[in-house]
Amino acid sequence: MKTNDKLSNNALNRVDLSTYKKLDKASILLILDDIRSALNVGSIFRTADAFKIEKIYLCGITAIPPNKDLLKSALGATESVDWEYRSSTSELLKELKEKGSIKIFSIEQTQNSLALNEFKPVTEEKIALIFGNEVDGVAQEVINLSDGSIEIPQFGTKHSFNVAVSAGIVLWDVYAKTHLNNHSNI
Repeated sequence: MKTNDKLSNNALNRVDLSTYKKLDKASILLILDDIRSALNVGSIFRTADAFKIEKIYLCGITAIPPNKDLLKSALGATESVDWEYRSSTSELLKELKEKGSIKIFSIEQTQNSLALNEFKPVTEEKIALIFGNEVDGVAQEVINLSDGSIEIPQFGTKHSFNVAVSAGIVLWDVYAKTHLNNHSNI
């Protein structure tokens, strides 16, 4: 009979920070639009580390390192994941669009949003995913500058997830669709 023992930290074969920095990163950018909770931001950093995300843009009121709560939940991921602060999400999007060859998607419930399970990213294109404020979501001005909106299908009474949970769900899905070769084992 096979055992299913929990792996020790040594058995996880984690790479050190300098090795991680040299790894090829996923062609995915995260844009955090006025996230009010530093704990959520730190959690998103950890998820970004797990999926080797290229960069996080912290915009507006979003907490930036070395915020104590952010560092508490990031567990060092602010050192492994590249990040940059921008005061205006809209100005950042305009700049990214000028560079070209990037598709920008707001993670939001809109009239024409695409269900996450139906989203088919083009693996040759860089993707920017925008996550919004815990109360107000992604700002309408930012949605208007996006190439589209992606919605996580939900079936309960609340129709909302915590922003860090949303980031985990969406990043796993997009990473699996763009960077994993054998989808049958997922």
